[in-house]
Amino acid sequence: MFDEGSPGLFVIDRGDATPAPPPHHLGHRDRLRQRARRGGLDALPDYELLELLLFRSLPRGDTKPLAKRLLARFGGLAEVMGAPLETLKAEPGVGESVALDMKLMQELAVRTAREGVHKKRPVISSWTALLAYVRVALANEPREQFRVLFLDKKNQLIADELMNQGTVDHAPVYPREIVRRALELSSSAVILVHNHPSGDPTPSAADVQMTRQVVEAGKPLSILVHDHLVVGREGVASFRALGLF
Repeated sequence: MFDEGSPGLFVIDRGDATPAPPPHHLGHRDRLRQRARRGGLDALPDYELLELLLFRSLPRGDTKPLAKRLLARFGGLAEVMGAPLETLKAEPGVGESVALDMKLMQELAVRTAREGVHKKRPVISSWTALLAYVRVALANEPREQFRVLFLDKKNQLIADELMNQGTVDHAPVYPREIVRRALELSSSAVILVHNHPSGDPTPSAADVQMTRQVVEAGKPLSILVHDHLVVGREGVASFRALGLF
């Protein structure tokens, strides 16, 4: 308002003005870290676990909305980590740094699960570890992959190789190539593995036909097919358990 004793002079009357409250997320990071330390990471819901990861690549700001949006967009933690790098980078608020951190976590999970299979012991007796590995490695892949585990006479793993990668519903497989590679590695048995990006691990008629072709191609050379595993978000289907060969 004007001060009547001093023409032209403005006097600002602030009245009972109070400072604006701080943003609600200030201190949230420290509180979340303290909760994780006290109760353990397993006590946190998925969005808060994702928040803790986002803290590392987004040093400032409120990461809770982004964590919740990513989970809603992709369907869960495993699906977020399994999303392609370019898809993650295109999400608002993510960018390359966050996307790389997500893919790093996925790769760590895959390699950790793989250790249980790659140890020098028979794969057949490590079936639980094998199923855990194939689910982590393939259940959330957006495109179909066909892998082969090559085993020696003691059923120990010689190699785990990606033989082909295709589209959302097809990965071309050549039985003779599988047998040729088994001979190169001096492998006496194989386990076939592929994923269904649809999520349903139920074997298709084409899956059954291709598996029988691999079995027949390996017979003259004494190369056995121990099993064919189909991996989906809903589980893992075993051809041998289903009596399909």
